[in-house]
Order: sequence, then structure tokens, then C-alpha cells
Amino acid sequence: MAQTKTITQAVERLGYRVTVGDVAAEAGLPLLEAQRAVLALAAEAQANLQVSESGEVAYVFPKNLQAVLWSKSWRLRWQSTWEKIWRVLFYLIRISFGVILILSLVLIVVAITLLAIAASSAGREDNDSGGGGHSGGGGGMVFMPRLWIGPDIFWMFDPRSDRRRPARPQGNLNWLEAVFSFLFGDGNPNADLDDRRWKTIAQVIQANGGAVVAEQITPFLGDLGKGWANDLEDFMVPVLSRFNGMPQVSPQGGLVYQFPELQVTAKARRTITPPRFLRELPRRFSQATSGQIMVAIGLGSANLIGALVLGNMLQDQALVSQLGGIVALANSLYWLLLGYGSAFLGIPLGRYFWVQRQNHRIEARNLEREQRAAALNQLTPERQEKLAFAQTLTAQTVLGTDDLAYTTEVDLTEQEAAQKDKIDAEWQRLLDQRDGK
Repeated sequence: MAQTKTITQAVERLGYRVTVGDVAAEAGLPLLEAQRAVLALAAEAQANLQVSESGEVAYVFPKNLQAVLWSKSWRLRWQSTWEKIWRVLFYLIRISFGVILILSLVLIVVAITLLAIAASSAGREDNDSGGGGHSGGGGGMVFMPRLWIGPDIFWMFDPRSDRRRPARPQGNLNWLEAVFSFLFGDGNPNADLDDRRWKTIAQVIQANGGAVVAEQITPFLGDLGKGWANDLEDFMVPVLSRFNGMPQVSPQGGLVYQFPELQVTAKARRTITPPRFLRELPRRFSQATSGQIMVAIGLGSANLIGALVLGNMLQDQALVSQLGGIVALANSLYWLLLGYGSAFLGIPLGRYFWVQRQNHRIEARNLEREQRAAALNQLTPERQEKLAFAQTLTAQTVLGTDDLAYTTEVDLTEQEAAQKDKIDAEWQRLLDQRDGK
């Protein structure tokens, strides 16, 4: 299913008329895998085939490719429906951490308040029963700490707060989303690194006419290119296998790699300018703003401190049993409240140092690839000879519609008649040349 989506998107980006080499390069897939996938997609969508005089094949897909596939496959319809459902579910999961934080803080504050009031009342009763040892009636006063949670914390639950809420720039996270981003980050920016790697390698090959030297590929190999400075160039084997390439030996014994399938395209395209090397993106701690992060830290700290205070007040289990209700609920959930408060601050703290360590490694890998790219500019005599030989192998075959030997878009009888007329016209032209006409 995922491969069908990848192939379909590649076909759409390429303008619905493609060769197998076009799709393999656009999707970064192995040629054999791309060939099987394109054939399966062509059969499913009833695409037309165009065969050139040289035997090369182009596939012409309908412009409404997605609609055709959806109408024929219940799996694609279910996948599309599930993706919409999952987006909603995942959004609810993301905001749930912020909601739990608010509910936890509210439960803690209410429980502490009820326990403090009960303890204060009990203290006053004890003083009254003891005969009021202080004059003026003020000796039994107990000063209670006032805990205030301003309305700004709960603005997201007030439907009338839009007029007070500052305008949010397009694309920013709301506060509940920011809590999830603060806790767990926003995903790996290099999750598609392997796909980008192979797409870029295919672009490099196509940009150089289908023939390259190893030094042009090593800046994109990453760990696949370990030992990239050796003379055997065995690190090129995965590239040759993926895109059905073949090594060619120059007159001076240098190795050049040719990829015939990537030299065939359905239409000439603009000049490809691939990057100099494969650059990994640094990880971000969070996409939340600094203000949102500070609010999250403040609420998380309040939640943790409140849980510790609540734990001390819950030592009087007789009072807890007497009050019941919310206090009993807080007592039963106490370790969860304390654990959530600790994890709310502990997870981001550990993740911060992990992100810094990962970014140092990413920077080192990027620097290594950049050095490989810079090495290509050091044109030694051997490298110059290989590049010159590679130029003799470059080519691009564009499958136009003028020299087709066969197409499924037109009835075979009509094609045979048109082909006969074409042959007769060419034969007549040769006769005229011979007769001097």
C-alpha cells in the first residue's frame, strides 16, 4: 500500500507520462522494484503503453489517476479513511498531555485547599475546647497560603476568550499542542533520509548524463560509503544494484559507472541541479515558542511541588477518610500525580541533552560528506581521465511521440496503416534523392 502511494505520487509529479527509469529516479526505488510497481499500477489504472522504434517503453497514465484507483480498490478507500481518522486520533493524543497536566494541577490544588481548610477548622475547635488561652479571640488564627490560578491558564476552555487571545501567527502550535512538543519533540526531521539519499543519487546520475565516477556519489552515501577512499570502490555496489548500473573501465584503468535505464526518459526536463552533498537536518528540541515552553515548565513545576505538598498533607489518613470525595480521589491517585509531575519535567530535561548529542553527531556526518564533496574539486590526473571518459558515455534518450513503433492508444490496424504510409513516404524520399529530384 505504501509503495503504491509512493509510485502514484511519483507518476503525478512526472506529469503522468513516464518511463521506469523516471519513476525509479523520482521515487528513489530500485529499478526492478520500480518496474514491478509501475506495471502493477499500469494494469490497475489501465494506462497506455508507447513503444519506441528502439524498443523503449513509456507509460501514459490517466490524469485522474487517484480517482481511478480509489474507484477500483477498497483498500485505498479504507486507507484514505483511516488516515483521516488517525489524524484526529493523533491530535487528541497530542492535546491529552496538556489536558492531563491541567486536570492534575486542579485536582492537587483543590485537594490541598480542602485539607488545609479541614486542618484549620480542627485547629480552631481544639483551641476553643482548651478555654481560649489568648485574649481578643485572635490567637487561634491560622494563616493559610493562597493559591491563585489566573484565568490565562484556562483561556483555551473559554469560548468567549477569542477577543482577549493574542493573534497567533500562521503555523504556530496552540498551547495544548505545545505541551506535547515540549515533552516529546516533533519527530525526526531525517526520518526520510534514506529516501532523500537515493533520490539525490539518482538526480546526480541523471544530471551527469547517466555516467558518473565514484567521487561524485560518495558525498551522498553516508554510512554506506564507509571506506570510500579505497581503490576498490566496493561501496558503489549498492548503487549499481539499485539502479542496474554497470562499471566501465577507462583506457587508463579507471572505473566509471554507467546507468543505461536512467538515461531513458519520457520527456526532456529542465537541467537538474542536485545538492553538493547529503545534508542531515539538525534536530529541534521543540517547535513551541519560548513563551509556551516557559509556561509549560512553570505549570509542570507547580504540579510537582503541589504533589509533594499534597503527599505531606495526606499523611493524616484519618482526615482523608473523613473528607472523602476529591481528597480520597487525590489520595488514591497520588503516586500517579507525583509520577506524572516528575516525568513532565524529567523527560524534556533528558531529551534536551540527547538532542544536543545527536546534533553533534549530525554535524560531524555533514562535515564528513562536505569534505567528500570538496575532494571532487581536487582534480588529479587520474580523476580528470575518469571524468573525461565518463563524458563519452553520457547520453539521454527522450521517448517522443513522433517515432513510436506501437501504442495502445490507437487501434493496431490504424497503426499498421500509418506505419506503412510512413515507410512508403520514406522510400519515395530515397527514390527522389537517387533521381536528383
